[in-house]
Amino acid sequence: MKIKIKRINPNATIPTRGTKDSAGYDLYACTEHNIIIQPHETVKIPIGICTEMIKNTVALVYSRSGIATKKGLVVCQGTGVIDSDYRGEWFVPIHNDTNKIQTIEPKERIAQVIFTDFIVPDFEESECLSTTERMRGGFGSTGK
Repeated sequence: MKIKIKRINPNATIPTRGTKDSAGYDLYACTEHNIIIQPHETVKIPIGICTEMIKNTVALVYSRSGIATKKGLVVCQGTGVIDSDYRGEWFVPIHNDTNKIQTIEPKERIAQVIFTDFIVPDFEESECLSTTERMRGGFGSTGK
């Protein structure tokens, strides 16, 4: 899969993988100064890049385990979605889930992105659905 990438800030870092077998590509803060994030505050961090992906591809942005466990900084909403038709600058909303002020430094790895294909379904409205063993059992219905 080819993804066109454009630096819109000359200081931007192209996403990298930590190892050759890593699924995620690290995203780097593109800022000239430290960014202060107050306790329980969310801040949009610029990445400094734009992309062009093929149709039916999506970039899913996730928290990095290191920054999440060491600093309590996570991607707001759990996962970010960058659609293939989006051509603007990438930003990552980072949430400080601690009671301490946290700092993002320039070029710090703040999140990771995984690229994947997705299915575009045709919805068919129906009055009944097939029977399953689970049926309407909700959260925790399959036991511990």
